[in-house]
Amino acid sequence: MFDTVLVANRGEIALRITRTLRRLGIRSVAVHSDADAGARHVREADVAVRLPGGYLDADGILAAAAATGAQAVHPGYGFLAENAAFARRCAEAGLVFVGPPPEAVEAMGDKIRAKATVSAAGVPVVPGGAEPGDDLAEAAVRVGFPALIKPSAGGGGKGMVLVRSAGELPEALASARRTAAAAFGDATLLIERFVENPRHIEIQVMADAHGGVIHLGERECSLQRRHQKIVEEAPSPLLDAATRAAMGAAAAEAARSVGYTGAGTVEFIVQGETGDYYFMEMNTRLQVEHPVTELVTGLDLVELQLRVAAGEPLPLTQDEVRLDGHAVEARVYAEDPSRGFLPTGGRVLALREPPGVRVDSGLMTGGLVGSDYDPMLSKVIAWGPDRAAALRRLDGALAATAVLGVPTNIAFLRALIGHPSVVAGDLDTGLVERHLGELVPHAGAPSVPADVLAAAALVLHREHVPSGAADPWDVPDGWRLGEAAWTVYRLETRDGVSELRVRGLPASGAEVRLPDGEPVRARLADEGDRSDGGGDGAGGGGDLLVTLGGTARRYAVARDGDTVWLGRDGDAWALTRRHLGDPGDRAGAGGAGDGQVRSPMPGTVLVVKASQGERVAEGQPLLIVEAMKMEHTVTAPIGGVVAELRVRAGQAVAMDAVLAVVSGEEPS
Repeated sequence: MFDTVLVANRGEIALRITRTLRRLGIRSVAVHSDADAGARHVREADVAVRLPGGYLDADGILAAAAATGAQAVHPGYGFLAENAAFARRCAEAGLVFVGPPPEAVEAMGDKIRAKATVSAAGVPVVPGGAEPGDDLAEAAVRVGFPALIKPSAGGGGKGMVLVRSAGELPEALASARRTAAAAFGDATLLIERFVENPRHIEIQVMADAHGGVIHLGERECSLQRRHQKIVEEAPSPLLDAATRAAMGAAAAEAARSVGYTGAGTVEFIVQGETGDYYFMEMNTRLQVEHPVTELVTGLDLVELQLRVAAGEPLPLTQDEVRLDGHAVEARVYAEDPSRGFLPTGGRVLALREPPGVRVDSGLMTGGLVGSDYDPMLSKVIAWGPDRAAALRRLDGALAATAVLGVPTNIAFLRALIGHPSVVAGDLDTGLVERHLGELVPHAGAPSVPADVLAAAALVLHREHVPSGAADPWDVPDGWRLGEAAWTVYRLETRDGVSELRVRGLPASGAEVRLPDGEPVRARLADEGDRSDGGGDGAGGGGDLLVTLGGTARRYAVARDGDTVWLGRDGDAWALTRRHLGDPGDRAGAGGAGDGQVRSPMPGTVLVVKASQGERVAEGQPLLIVEAMKMEHTVTAPIGGVVAELRVRAGQAVAMDAVLAVVSGEEPS
């Protein structure tokens, strides 16, 4: 076994690999970009080395391995994990690449070659045709419509085009070819019969260098949005023991066909009504969703990877693999479902990660979530003796999770795993898109509950209460001759500006008047700081118990200047106090009517399409903001004149930062 391993990755997967290295007594070496210099995976490793060129800097990684005495490199997933050239360079440098041989990576990385290879080994494949050997127009007629066009070198759904008739085929082929050439540098295409409402089921395989190949059961990954997985589980609620054994044997045969070693995943597309399954592709690395397999098998897949890479045989045979219970994983992303799932960001002001379940996380209090990398923050994984119990435990764990300072998809995840079709196990890859209107509040619906508005007002009101003995006239209880006076708080949320009134002392008894409401008795009590994840403690996070009209609720709370962040039940809200006369304290504030042009996500201004003083029409493109390789065009909220232009091309901006102001009048 190795004594030092370099982990060529970041975030939650780097921490997850480091955890196994520590348990095995192996020294861990982290690498980091400049943006990640203070990241949690850097802090928790035994040694950390800066990469001048970021995580794709192969020269830097090899130099770091040499400088720290590492004997092996674990690539995690993403970045260089499926890069055959990097695997070869590791071998040339005398390092063990913790993954399959470069030849296997290349064989499975080319979809056309992979399909031909596994088909020759007897693995079922989707009927279709592939270039250069087939004319795709003729192949489409042969397999029938609808058909799916795919780039041979592609991944992640990019470049896929669905064709429902022969008339659509010429333009669809041209479009897919353009995308494939631009995204992958290879315009080669294939076409397959499109399986309507399919399920996505994958088999985890492990292979050693001594001829041993086993499978560890399946994972159901059908809950996806735009070909990206959201929730995964093991085992699949669809498969019976016989189908599981048949698919597992097919996956093992696919691995044998390319001389595979290490951990790999063979993905199948499954027709839910008939149970027919077809090879889709093989991922030659550890998968994001590997924890659900670990929880039902009791095996540490990273440990198995390391032992196989060190030349050891697999410690068990196929007959010794046991599946116990059920596990479900939910991916927590820095994204805003109410804004079309645009990426978000910010500083983590307070963090609550749930006890009693597995959490693979790269988060820490005070950590900065930027726009440089994938928006996945963590994974929450729950095990139960059966599927219903696992789903219940996952829902409870998500409800107990709070990430204040960074908008996330946690409330969406809870809605998804509670959907009747999901609870029933009636899954397919189109379920999320079909039911999106039920899972995400529709535009215009109030997004901030009344109790959250009241709690924020009480938090602000309490700040004016002296902590020790004080002059009675300094206590903001509203006392005066006659009826007690109200203190007014104007709070801006994504719903606009709301006016709340508070009188009395929150700790001993106060009253809160909501907009258009009657006074309600209220009390606020501290419950201490329950922050998780270490870090710098930025933001002054804590927990509160707020009683409103006889109903008590707990909230995680944090402050960021005039903004109060509150979290409960997996959701989180930012409420900003507006003072009399400031730009946010007027009719239309926070909406299109005020002419403020805000960034929809944290990122970089790519293009500025307007200039100060220019007259623009409502909806006219003004700027393009880019984050995580996603471009978003920002348009004028009203017609008028660009009175202010606060950014330039290349400038980094925060989410909701004011980029420009459009005035309905000519500037003076």
